[in-house]
Amino acid sequence: MTSIAIALAIGLGHLAGRTSAQPSAPETAFHWPEGKRAAVSLTFDDSRTSQIDAGLVVLNKAGVKATFYAQAPGIEKRLDGWKQAVAAGHEIGSHTVTHPCTGNYPFSRSNALEDYDLNRMAEQLDENSRRIHSLLGVTPKDFAYPCGLKFVGRGMQTKSYVPLIAKRFLTGRGYLDEAPNDPSFVDLTQAMGTPFDDLDFDHMKQVVDDAKRNGSWIIFVGHDMGSRTYQTTDLDALARLCAYLKDPANGIWLGTVEQIGTYVRDHQHLPRTR
Repeated sequence: MTSIAIALAIGLGHLAGRTSAQPSAPETAFHWPEGKRAAVSLTFDDSRTSQIDAGLVVLNKAGVKATFYAQAPGIEKRLDGWKQAVAAGHEIGSHTVTHPCTGNYPFSRSNALEDYDLNRMAEQLDENSRRIHSLLGVTPKDFAYPCGLKFVGRGMQTKSYVPLIAKRFLTGRGYLDEAPNDPSFVDLTQAMGTPFDDLDFDHMKQVVDDAKRNGSWIIFVGHDMGSRTYQTTDLDALARLCAYLKDPANGIWLGTVEQIGTYVRDHQHLPRTR
């Protein structure tokens, strides 16, 4: 036997012994209401005009309530439409005033997170909430991190701004994350966001069906709403997805982030930090 084979055999033997001697802890069961098998929230960022001009028609026709992570300047461009969205029962979350991201993105070079500190970020959060309340009469309960990034500063001065979100909001949603949320474990201030821009219905359905097997919570993330292309959720695929999610036979709880996030918070068996 070669030295490599011997080492491999020893390693596998150690692994087998450790597995038999120390069985993994049982998973914590999490029960969705009414026997549902998984949960899904549909969310859209940036308060883009296509969400009002095209997307609301599809959602309202389907009887589906979405969460819109808004910026006050975007609301002002279609104020009457956003008032109609609120009246229809859609949730309005927060997405900062100016959408700061890393300066590695050229569009954000003059508004780079690397140039922020926690005080400046807190001002962004509080100003956006104040302006949304002034415009729409609602106070955002949920937040989406612009570009999914959760830091300010650079190098030794880098700070997480997750604690600012935890102080102000029920949830903070990421972007371009690689998995849905495990409701028994998820830190609601760092909830995972699954993009569904650019996807056709079959790919959307596959994500949902995978979540059903694990009892997960998917927070889909979209931007523009129209024909499928870059950062645009296809409206035909969205309509088919809504019908699939609403079919009782599929066992999906379809709700806003506030609705599902509140249930998760109240039914997690984890130490409370706030």
